[in-house]
Amino acid sequence: MHVLIAPDSFTGTLTAMQAAEAMAEGWRRSAPQDLLTLMPLSDGGPGFIDVLSNALPEARTVLTTAADPLGREVPAALLLVEADDGVPTAYIESAQAAGLHLLEADERNPAVTSTWGVGQLLDAALREGAERIVVGLGGSGTNDGGAGMLASLGAGSSSALARGGLALADLPDGALHGLEMLRQRFSGIELLAATDVDSPLLGFKGASAVYSPQKGATPQLAQALEAALGRFAEVVRRTLPEGRDLLSGQPRRLDKEPGAGAAGGLGYGLLLLGARRISGVEEVIRAVGLAEVVAAADLVVTGEGTFDWQSLNGKVVAGVAQAALEAATPAVVVAGQVMVGRRESMTLGLSGTYAVAETPEEVEAAVADPVGTLAGRAARVAATWSPRR
Repeated sequence: MHVLIAPDSFTGTLTAMQAAEAMAEGWRRSAPQDLLTLMPLSDGGPGFIDVLSNALPEARTVLTTAADPLGREVPAALLLVEADDGVPTAYIESAQAAGLHLLEADERNPAVTSTWGVGQLLDAALREGAERIVVGLGGSGTNDGGAGMLASLGAGSSSALARGGLALADLPDGALHGLEMLRQRFSGIELLAATDVDSPLLGFKGASAVYSPQKGATPQLAQALEAALGRFAEVVRRTLPEGRDLLSGQPRRLDKEPGAGAAGGLGYGLLLLGARRISGVEEVIRAVGLAEVVAAADLVVTGEGTFDWQSLNGKVVAGVAQAALEAATPAVVVAGQVMVGRRESMTLGLSGTYAVAETPEEVEAAVADPVGTLAGRAARVAATWSPRR
């Protein structure tokens, strides 16, 4: 059998490449006769640049540095490539500057973390001559609506915009005095926000309510961050004239646009610069040519750390499942934990889901030895799908 192994990263334990290699190691134990193709993937979050650099050998990597969510200098990289249409294109992974993985457990506090470093990466892409910039969003440790990023690029003072999400509650009316000039700087740039979520900035499905608890916010802090982002959006509306929806003629509220709440509202900051939202996983799938490889395979194995309700839309697993469904190739998921039932997984066209850990003891063992436990589970899956002759 020809088996395509195409997982996302297992957040907090394994990169997408490490996960693919662990799965392949386990598969070979049970089915050494199978042909394996490894294609690690990303939905725009951590690993976005690594996945694309592996898939685009003609791309040039530019090493740089950026501020992390607490302002410390960390290494980062841009990926530069001449696109098929001849447009110089830069790929940026926002998690390299704003990622939750850059913070220790006791440092995770979305009240004070900032996206300043993402602005530094955008500035570096402009200096390299990029005319199209694709920003991968996901895995952030911030909740500042992209205010820090805007301050880094000159939209306003760092004292007002770059002190974290909670400080935006006291934002003065004129805090974004440089935003219009900044928008003009990006007017000739095709700016794309590649994200796996379509959340608005505010509300029950917004950045603060849904995602800030994952970054260390208490329920009380999440409410305070919601109010602070509301004040930020109010200052934006006072600064910029609202555009009109071409179909309805109604004012266009960027804070309500799908994807505005991505990466703690970083999507909103990019929309203010004129960005257009695209699916992160679809961009990666297109760039790596997944459809052709899926069509040539007999089985597709994908996976991620936790296969839950969020996985059903916009994530790597959903994207791979759709590609497999279109090619009539069976696909299965091997995940650290499986939190959805058979009916939900079947709606994606998946033929099976397999958890590495199902009990608290197994979860503890998986965290202690992520490679070994994932390889062991993959070996058992291989014995089911590719039995020895």
